[in-house]
Amino acid sequence: MKHPHTPDILISEVGPRDGLQSVKATMPTADKLRWIDALAAAGLREIEVASFVPAHLLPQMADAAQVVQHALRHSGVRIMALVPNMRGAQAALAAGAQKLTLPVSASPAHSLANVRKTPEAMVDEVRTVLRLRNEIAPGVPVEVGMSTAFGCTLQGQVPEDDVLRLAQLLAQAGVDEIGLSDTTGMANPAQVSRLFKRMFQEIGPLTGAAHLHNTRGLGLANALAAYEAGVRTFDSSLGGLGGCPYAPGASGNVVTEDLVFMFEAMGVNTGIDLDRLMAARAPLKAGLPHEPLYGMTPEAGLPKGWAHS
Repeated sequence: MKHPHTPDILISEVGPRDGLQSVKATMPTADKLRWIDALAAAGLREIEVASFVPAHLLPQMADAAQVVQHALRHSGVRIMALVPNMRGAQAALAAGAQKLTLPVSASPAHSLANVRKTPEAMVDEVRTVLRLRNEIAPGVPVEVGMSTAFGCTLQGQVPEDDVLRLAQLLAQAGVDEIGLSDTTGMANPAQVSRLFKRMFQEIGPLTGAAHLHNTRGLGLANALAAYEAGVRTFDSSLGGLGGCPYAPGASGNVVTEDLVFMFEAMGVNTGIDLDRLMAARAPLKAGLPHEPLYGMTPEAGLPKGWAHS
């Protein structure tokens, strides 16, 4: 029997990587560390803290190794890093990252524009990373987030069969988890439900996280559809950080505070303390004072008589 306080789902906080990666201002390292400490104190059990990419391409992530090493002092929190290739994986493992995530695009047009490689060539890159992992850090899981799985701003529709074929190739390569990302915010609940159900049929328990965007206001509806299809891991970003500068408030990740509130209100245990989660906005605001933060729950407050599940 499940312990009453065992969380039912995993909320994976991606703000310190995905959120920061898309803002112009660089958050000072000390503020980043305080923010990660506050997220850990709120009960988050997985935090994507950095991206191991060349500092000249992304100055925001120049302190990736330092951030990972600081974050590792939090026991009970899995510290995850995004790596686009073999060199990034080497640096992340050297820093002590406990989980690696690689982006592989389901859209050939997006893949070529983003990483100058076809999706199939990216699967080869994933195989190289997996060989490295097997040699030097066999206990570290490797996840692929399949970007543009629900549509692409460059090519338009992405056929579901293409997504599933790519998922099978990644599963055969030996990836531990394969999630689906609504990179462009084009997904709708019926599509999310259908594609995740097909994923479970094709690759079973390797089906990973739902990474959803709120571009057209469907982020939470899509998260609920994914949950009802069997998904139990959800990526989100505190304050919805990660919006597009050309569509303020629209293109960011699902707001962690709203996602946690929705699930807790439904009686789905997230293991996260909502008051402490909202308090984690303070170090975020301190480090990025001019960046707008979003979220309905932080603005409205918790309902009268609110009790944690």
